[in-house]
Amino acid sequence: MSEIIRIGIDTSKSVFVLHGVDGTEKPALRKKLRRRDLVGFLAKLKPTRIGIEACGAAHYWGRTFQALGHEAVLLPTQLVKPYIARNKNDGADAEGICEAMSRPRMRFVPIKTAEQQAAQMLIGLRDRLVRQRTQVSNAIRGYAAEFGLVAAKGLDKIEPLLARIADAPDLPDLAKELFALHSQEYVQLKVRLRQIEAKLMAWHRHNELSRRLAEIPAIGPIGACALAIKVTDPGAFRCGRDFAAWLGLTPKDHSTAGKQRLGAITRAGDEMLRSVLVVGATAVIQQARRQRGKATPWLIDLIKRKPPKLAAVALANKTARIAWKLMVSGERYDPHHQGRGRSNPPSPPAVSVAPGSRGA
Repeated sequence: MSEIIRIGIDTSKSVFVLHGVDGTEKPALRKKLRRRDLVGFLAKLKPTRIGIEACGAAHYWGRTFQALGHEAVLLPTQLVKPYIARNKNDGADAEGICEAMSRPRMRFVPIKTAEQQAAQMLIGLRDRLVRQRTQVSNAIRGYAAEFGLVAAKGLDKIEPLLARIADAPDLPDLAKELFALHSQEYVQLKVRLRQIEAKLMAWHRHNELSRRLAEIPAIGPIGACALAIKVTDPGAFRCGRDFAAWLGLTPKDHSTAGKQRLGAITRAGDEMLRSVLVVGATAVIQQARRQRGKATPWLIDLIKRKPPKLAAVALANKTARIAWKLMVSGERYDPHHQGRGRSNPPSPPAVSVAPGSRGA
């Protein structure tokens, strides 16, 4: 067998297809393995470069391949697709992965450690509990409205609404029984959410990067934890604009024939990170509108010229660039920094607001 310089693996739950090439880029390995046989087979090969798509269990397999002495790389699925042949099958996928990982412009996903993945579970669990709490509270409001019982907006109005439901004399017994079940679920979700948020705050206090990021206006402890956990290698981005583009906070580009046409933001990348940045920026803008704290002239002018949502996205874009700079440089946030000695084009100055106006 010729010396294999590169292997692409199409992964699944139980069947793995390997495609390897030699120094002349000719196929030197085509093999299908069961899950239990994969590690033993790769352990017998000389150290080589192995690529897989960044999908379920990809980080586990990346760490496993590295432990065997191989160089493991994870490829974004959307960047592999152009290299896959027309007919969709496991062999074509493995060959496409092997071809894509050889391209000099290919971008790779950093492999997370087991500790980083555990912290990401914490973020994901909190996000799921928040969604479930919203679903239950909306269900309670919707069902209660059918019986003429309504409440103002806000989660703090749910428990008083449940108390009114329990005391309603003309409510059927079956409805009261079902509302009681909803009430139990709502209380349980609140307790679990408090426990998870306590763990998240403990993680935040013990992580130096997260504490530094939380000093930025529009970034609070939740957003700081999310950035520190999910952005494994900030140095992989050339500049802050690339980082903002990765988050989906830059406009779509439809330019041609020398004419620049920019559309809405791409909304690519991690939805949770983008959401916390936009929500935090919205909180800062609300404080500036109420004249609480000291907003910069740039932010004041932005609020006057743009609708609130557009202004929030613009501020979130700038916040993302500031966060990237702090992550790669190790510096602390300086509200009076004016971009001294930057190699990148200058962006608007940092926003300075009251300490109590930080977002999520």
